[in-house]
Amino acid sequence: MNNYPETPINLNKINENISKLVLIMEQLRDKQGGCEWDLEQTYETIAPYTIEEAYEVVEAIYESDMDKLCDELGDLLLQVIFHAQIAHERGDFQLEDVISAVCDKMIRRHPHIFAKTEAKTVPEIRKTWEEIKQLEREQLSENKNAISLLDGISTTLPALTRAIKLQQRAAKIGFDWPSIYPAFEKMYEEIEELKIEIEADNPDKNKIQDEVGDILFVATNIARIAGHEPETSLILANRKFERRFKQMEVRSRNNTQNLQDLSLEELESYWVMAKNIEKNQP
Repeated sequence: MNNYPETPINLNKINENISKLVLIMEQLRDKQGGCEWDLEQTYETIAPYTIEEAYEVVEAIYESDMDKLCDELGDLLLQVIFHAQIAHERGDFQLEDVISAVCDKMIRRHPHIFAKTEAKTVPEIRKTWEEIKQLEREQLSENKNAISLLDGISTTLPALTRAIKLQQRAAKIGFDWPSIYPAFEKMYEEIEELKIEIEADNPDKNKIQDEVGDILFVATNIARIAGHEPETSLILANRKFERRFKQMEVRSRNNTQNLQDLSLEELESYWVMAKNIEKNQP
């Protein structure tokens, strides 16, 4: 992929290509000569694809693959156009409404840039952003007395992402750990409670699940206080596990062994080998 560090943004070309993409989607959804698959789609049926494309964008970022990132961002943009085309057909809204709304939102939430207010630090900017979002939630609510600080956090977010957002909102009113160390103590406490449930004479699956959830929630708190996004941390941990396990497979094949035939001790030795190989790589 070409590198364009000094190339200015070409708004005319952007407008031309966006218009082309809109026309392509309009043709795909044309009731007379469109694509049968595209014509069958609704908001609900393409929602999983939208989520999938967003995750593929993130994957390309973690892989530092700019060609792939460019391609995946295009796929994600297509999802926006797809939803907007369905909305146009149903009379719900237009693509220009989507763009106008997000423009207004960005201007509204950056008063230090667009309203020429006094320049602020990053923590102050974040505070202003959240205050404006809370005001927006109140304005959208039909019953302002029912507004909660936790309102507006999507229930369809990945659980770890939603957990940290809930915790961040609660922390704004001081409902938070004073430091990371009490959170560690809470983790030990939750682990002990899980052990008690597992070792009970008649283990209750629902209680065990509840305790596992508590552990994950506390782990999210620890990640947040440590300054890391838990969903990202788990993604990276998954990738690390995958790399090391694949290295185990390579090493075992080189030794004419199958992992499924090995004892736990032998598997552990391959795992340690994989870890050491990774640590020694530049």
